[in-house]
Amino acid sequence: MNAMSFTALEGGKTTVDAAALETLSTQIRGTVLREGDAGYDGARSIWNDMIDRRPGLIACCVGASDVVAAVNFARENGLLVSVRGGGHNIAGSAICEGGLVIDLSMMKSVRVDVAARRAWVGPGATLVDVDRETQAFGLALPTGINSTTGIAGLTLGGGFGWITRKYGLTIDNLVSADVVTAHGKLLRASETENADLFWALRGGGGNFGVVTGFEFKLHRFGPQVLSGLVVHPFADAGKVLREYRAALETAPDELTCWVVMRQAPPLPFLPAEWHGKEVLVLAMCYCGDIEAGEKATQKLRAIGTPMADVGPNPFTGWQQAFDPLLAPGARNYWKSHDFTELSDSAIEITTTAISRLPGPECEIFFGHVGGVAGRVPADATAFPQRSSHFVMNVHARWREPAMDKACIEWARDIYEASKPHAAGTAYVNFMPEDEIDRVEAAYGGNYRRLLEIKQRYDPQNLFRMNQNLRPKEGLRAA
Repeated sequence: MNAMSFTALEGGKTTVDAAALETLSTQIRGTVLREGDAGYDGARSIWNDMIDRRPGLIACCVGASDVVAAVNFARENGLLVSVRGGGHNIAGSAICEGGLVIDLSMMKSVRVDVAARRAWVGPGATLVDVDRETQAFGLALPTGINSTTGIAGLTLGGGFGWITRKYGLTIDNLVSADVVTAHGKLLRASETENADLFWALRGGGGNFGVVTGFEFKLHRFGPQVLSGLVVHPFADAGKVLREYRAALETAPDELTCWVVMRQAPPLPFLPAEWHGKEVLVLAMCYCGDIEAGEKATQKLRAIGTPMADVGPNPFTGWQQAFDPLLAPGARNYWKSHDFTELSDSAIEITTTAISRLPGPECEIFFGHVGGVAGRVPADATAFPQRSSHFVMNVHARWREPAMDKACIEWARDIYEASKPHAAGTAYVNFMPEDEIDRVEAAYGGNYRRLLEIKQRYDPQNLFRMNQNLRPKEGLRAA
């Protein structure tokens, strides 16, 4: 290899000599890619098609020792560094411009101990990898709703989905993690080992190191669940949302029901005359006996005159139900809020916004969280929002760059209009790259402690391609 110019950690350019580059190549069992190499363009491509960055090098790691070598190389040479797991983060933080990408996507192993109800998961695994392996043994881990999402980023930001109300957030089921710190040390973090780091990893994002392995507790669950999409004409949206809100007041932990508002896609169970028209969808899943689920979902299913209903489905299939609407290859921009209640004002703002959708793939959804996850103290993990609440995500999604301005402004307008009715916290996994000023509010009362742990484990802020905690600046300001 010849000497190369890279983006420096603190900005500007820096040069790495040929000897150092050759040493890195010999230390890594995986592959080191540079522009022009076969596989480079694929390795820099991620879920959000708006992100088009060209790293200087991509270290495709196959084990923890590769990660240690890559971290040491970045630190010793003062390089901008990013970490790629599933590459699904909306902000595109997996890929840096001109720096070093530590690519974990080949570290996809999932090993299940059935008797202990434990899973050991590599950081490159996606949710479909986890679901298939655990469900093969009648076990499950609460994760997200899009099976192509990476387990690493989802977990480090919190992780919620269809079975969260029954079994907690993904982080509530994390038993331990193997972490390569900014100093190139491999540590185990758990309740009894490096407990401060373990606390921070559960919601604090990728600020503290590179996780090379996760240990999760699992739950007896599946393989069938009562689930499905109850679709309503959008003309009934206000009435449906108010009745939905009332029905959730007595919902058991086993029941999760989310709202999606968008134009109806051409799904086979929807009448053709509704394709392309605005609809409101109640997406529900019951974590328990099918017969009990029929009773528990009765109030929600009795609302209005829906076009489709729920039924027994394989859990692995339900986990992939939204995949066709979230496939790679589109441009995406999100804005989100937490709400402690779904107020009349929030309903009015969001339903009005659907009348001016900028494109057929744009949508707004409300995820209802609480149950078991809501009974964990706010300071027990870095993830702070533990009260039963709604997470709103305004998902602008489109294909043509010419639509950028209209779609982004649509999302921002909804965000600003609904801000007075929101809780103030935010789900960091839903924050785009232009929301770095929101990090302190997102963590609320846990922010100061997170800064102190960041200062301890990454004082130079090597891991900054994330919803970043800036140790020196933040501690001075506090």
